[in-house]
Amino acid sequence: MSKRAEPHIIRPYGDATGDGQVQVSFTLPIAHDKRAEGAALQLAAKMGLEPAMVVHAKQMGPHFTFFVVYGRCSHLVDLNKVVVMEREFPLLSPKEVSAAIKRSLRRPLVVIGACIGTDAHTVGIDAILNIKGWAGEKGLEAYSDLEVHNLGAQVSVPDLVEHAQSLKADAVLVSQVVTQREAHLHNVTQMSAAFREAYPAGTTPVLIVGGPRFDESAASELGVDRIFVKGTTPSEVASYLAHRLCATPAGTRRPNAKKKSKKAGVR
Repeated sequence: MSKRAEPHIIRPYGDATGDGQVQVSFTLPIAHDKRAEGAALQLAAKMGLEPAMVVHAKQMGPHFTFFVVYGRCSHLVDLNKVVVMEREFPLLSPKEVSAAIKRSLRRPLVVIGACIGTDAHTVGIDAILNIKGWAGEKGLEAYSDLEVHNLGAQVSVPDLVEHAQSLKADAVLVSQVVTQREAHLHNVTQMSAAFREAYPAGTTPVLIVGGPRFDESAASELGVDRIFVKGTTPSEVASYLAHRLCATPAGTRRPNAKKKSKKAGVR
C-alpha cells in the first residue's frame, strides 16, 4: 500500500476532515448570565470563529465565568512556513556520556540545579536530576561521571552564583514553572546577568534553563546557552552536556537524531 502524501496546507479537524472546527476555553471577568454568553460569542467572532456556540459556561466566584466555545475557524496553516528548533546534538546513552566526560575532562562534570526566585515547584528539576528520573529514564545523579548538586527551591540568584563558584560548576540548570507576569523571563535574565558579572569573560558555566512556558529559540535573548521545554528527558540534558562540554565520540549519532531545520513537515 502506497503511503499517502502529507499536504502542506492544513486546517483544523473537528467533525469532518477540513471543516476547521476548533474548541477554545477562556475566562471573562463577568458573572454568568445571557449577556456574559453573548460577550463570549462576540469574543469568539473576533478570534475568527464563525459560526460559534457556547458549549459550556460555569461561574467561577461572583465576578468571573469560564467558557468553552466551539466554532469554525477559516484560517489555514502552511506547514512549509512553520519554524521549529530541532535537536542539534546526538542522543547518547549513559555509557557514551560517561566515556565522553572521561576522555575530555578526565574528572567528573559538575552540575548544579535549582528553582530560583520564589519558584517552589521542584518537579521539573527533580525529574532531570534525581536518580529516580522521569519517563522511564534515570536522572543525572545516576550517571557515574556526573557530580550533581540539587539546591532545591526558592534559591536566590546570589546564592546560586556562590554555589556555582564554590563547587566549580561546569553547568547550571535552572527550572522555572511559575510564570505569572513573565516572572520566569525576569528571573532568568537576572540570573544570566549575575553570572556574567561574577565570572571573567569566557569562564561562565554553561547556563541551561527549562520550563513549560519558555521559547526554545530565545536562549541568546535571555543570555543562556540552552533552553529545554516541556517533555525534556534526563538523557537529552546529559547528551547536551556531553555535546557542549566534551568532544563527543565519532559515530555516536543515532538514527533518531535530526539535523537542525527551519521548516517543519519537510524531509
